[in-house]
Amino acid sequence: MGYFCRGFFPYARPAHSYTGFAMSYGIFQEYYFDNWTFKGSKNVSGVIGTTANGVMYLSMPFLFALFTRRWAHLRQVAAFCGTIIACISFLLSSFSTSVWHLLATQGVASALGCALIYSATTLSLGEWYTTSNRALAYGIVLSCKNIVGTSCPFIIRALIDTYGFKTTMRAWTAIVGGLSIFSILLIPTHPSKLTIHRTRARKIPWTFLKHRSIYFYSIAIIFQSSGYGIPQSYLPTYARDIAKLSQTSGTLMLAVFNAPGIIASSFFGWLSDNKHIKLSAQVVSAIPPVSSALATFLLWGLTTEGNIGLLIVFSMTFGFFSSGYSATWGGMLKQMEFESAERNEAVDSGMLYGLLNGVRGIGYASGGVAGIELLKAGTISGNSRFVYGTSYGPLILFTGLSSLLGGWVLLWRWNPTRLLPLLGMR
Repeated sequence: MGYFCRGFFPYARPAHSYTGFAMSYGIFQEYYFDNWTFKGSKNVSGVIGTTANGVMYLSMPFLFALFTRRWAHLRQVAAFCGTIIACISFLLSSFSTSVWHLLATQGVASALGCALIYSATTLSLGEWYTTSNRALAYGIVLSCKNIVGTSCPFIIRALIDTYGFKTTMRAWTAIVGGLSIFSILLIPTHPSKLTIHRTRARKIPWTFLKHRSIYFYSIAIIFQSSGYGIPQSYLPTYARDIAKLSQTSGTLMLAVFNAPGIIASSFFGWLSDNKHIKLSAQVVSAIPPVSSALATFLLWGLTTEGNIGLLIVFSMTFGFFSSGYSATWGGMLKQMEFESAERNEAVDSGMLYGLLNGVRGIGYASGGVAGIELLKAGTISGNSRFVYGTSYGPLILFTGLSSLLGGWVLLWRWNPTRLLPLLGMR
């Protein structure tokens, strides 16, 4: 228990320093729009945040495969290399003159560097905690992501308003480098992985690909993730352009969006591990996306000009459920491990977790591309009272529908023949 309590701080810091940038990207996007000095289309800047998340998550299956066994002893080296790549990328972005420079440095290169950090440290976390408390461990560490995401919008806003874009990116480079190096030094690799490179390591077992559970959960994650990144990218500009709120209100939207996830990640991790409230992995993993969809349709879609109260309620509600979604993956892993054990098959939990992160990257990337096109398509200029009749209408509908489809795992064990007697049919 002592290590359980002490061990979270170092795991929480390295990758989440970068996550603070991604979760606060809406501040940068708003700044780019208001102070556009780059060559290229403004619309491309809207995809940088979601591209960064997409690249980071898409690279994880490959990185987890590399560091789960044969190269496990090189995890700390890889994390340091990732820190160097991320810092150089952020520093170079401060010299950007074209929008493609921003996309390459902030959206791609820095994400690859942080993926190296995240993969190496997260694999060690999964090995130190058993299946009885692993979901809670993931949840607590993920909640630290939201602590960073809550504070960073105000920090970045203050820096960028006072010192401008270039100095802010250079300051961010120092923050990421300092926190990452300090934290990586504190993270121990599990003893069982330190000598595996000296022996003939077993190959990664891929038998889990024959089970339908990996595909059910992967499709759900893609849907949920494609809608999750949109409010993070567009809430500040929506608050300014449609709701007619101040710049400070846009920053507040991001903060209240991320803050509930501090509790949500730990809560859903606890719910996945709980032995007293016995809910299936499907039910637990369906609660966040379905609730997020309801919040989108009934709160964001019904906001009106100047209605900051309803927008804050939406940000907190959507932020709570969507941020807690990845904490339910611990329950998914336990179920897939149980299925493999029933068939007497080996399974590598680290590789499974890497694949789930990979499919999340597909969702982020597709949602980012769709967001640009949907915002272009939303040219309805009628005097609609609600936001559905504005340029953000298609974007909001997409967010709600994709979130709702993220809960489709509830249909996994649904048997429609059970309804026949109720309908007077056989």
